[in-house]
Order: sequence, then C-alpha cells, then structure tokens
Amino acid sequence: MVWLGVDVGATQTKAAVLGEDGSLLGHCVVKSGVDFGAAAIEAAKGALSAAGLALSDITRCVACGYGRHNVPFADATKTEIACHARGAWQQVKKRFTLVDIGGQDNKVIRVSEKGTVISFKMNRKCAAGTGAFLEEIALRLGVKLEEMNRIAEESDGEVALGSFCTVFTATEMLAHIRRGVKLPHLVKGAYRSVVRRIVEMDPLEGDVWFSGGVVAHNPVLTEMFGQELGRKVYVVDNPEINGAVGAALFAMEEAS
Repeated sequence: MVWLGVDVGATQTKAAVLGEDGSLLGHCVVKSGVDFGAAAIEAAKGALSAAGLALSDITRCVACGYGRHNVPFADATKTEIACHARGAWQQVKKRFTLVDIGGQDNKVIRVSEKGTVISFKMNRKCAAGTGAFLEEIALRLGVKLEEMNRIAEESDGEVALGSFCTVFTATEMLAHIRRGVKLPHLVKGAYRSVVRRIVEMDPLEGDVWFSGGVVAHNPVLTEMFGQELGRKVYVVDNPEINGAVGAALFAMEEAS
C-alpha cells in the first residue's frame, strides 16, 4: 500500500509518499504558481517518480494547505494545522509547541502528548516574519535569497529594525544602506525581525520544534530562536515537507 500527502501552499506545493510501514519513499517540492491543481499533479508525480511509482499506485491521498480543494486526485482533505501537527508529532511523541514558518504565513501550534492540536495562532494579515518578508528584503538588498543565510552567518553584529511591516522594513533598510551599514548586519537584522515577530505571536512554551521551507533553507534562524528563548530548539526531519508527511499519515490511518 502507498500513501500520498499533498500540501498545496500559497508559494510552494509539497508531496510526500509513504510506504506501508510509514517510511518516506519519495518527496517533491514545486512552485504553486497560478494553477494549484497542476502544481499538485506535478509534485505528486515527482514524489512518486522518486519512489519508482505512478499515480495509479496510490492507495489513498489526503491533501492540505491553501489549495487543498484543488487537488483532483485527493480522497480527503485536512487543514494544514492538523497535518503539520501530525507530521511533527510522529517524531516528537510528546507535548510540544510547533512553529511553522511558511512562504506567506506563520503558525504557532500547541500539540498534546497524544498528537492532537490544543490551540494555534496564525498571522494571516501581514507577511512580516514569513518567507515573503525575506524575499522582499533580499530583493531590496540586491542579493539572492539562497545567499541570505550565508551572509547572516558572516555577520559580527546586526542592525536593529524598528518595524515589523514588510513594506516599512524595506524602506527602513534603504536608510541604513544610505548610512553605510554593512550588508551582513542588515541581513542579520532582518532575521532578528523574523524571530521577534514570531515570538510576539504567542508564548513559545515547553519544547519548541520548527518546520517549514524557511527553516529548511535558513538554519541560522533556529540558532537565533535558541538565543532569543535561552534554550535549545529543534527542527523536524524534512521540515519543508512536514505538512505533506502529516497528510500522508492521515491517509494511512483513515484507511485502516
């Protein structure tokens, strides 16, 4: 039996294929673009191909995320909150707080020792602290997004940014550039803004775990969260596809 989970996010679409024993057989990440259905098909085919399988081999598929209702081959849908919690709990197996940093939104999810969602908060009204925020800062600074983490790691200091608004922060960056502030200090300051924006969303209590593509590609963020909280924080395995893995786990459980 083969279980497929598809997480159609506003920015990226992720797919994960699990085997009969729940092991990860293949996964794929593609841009969501303007056609969520097509992105879901592309991601699913990519994940199945990596596992040496085809769409016809799927036993059951569960979709989650912003475009979950656009997945033509899904047997059921779940919320992204439930799937992110389920995917992370599979590794943690105790009460914890999950922080998912996505392309367009952030989630702080409290998960019980049984894997159920106790409560959650999201920042749907502003892109500050998300992947979109870092993309805008990279554009404003004239650097590639994939270079931001390396640049931040080279910094021996950081500039303090007063605004949490993406547009205002980008404007604030221009003033710092005009004053000659070093590029690494600007990038590190942008990461600090992400950390503080999320910490202010909801208290990060107990063991804190992270998921999402932003954390996957910017490990310096988890280091800064640890510094901010004064304790060790953790990152789930395959953080970018955590929601898709959770959806696939639901597919497996619902078929039993």
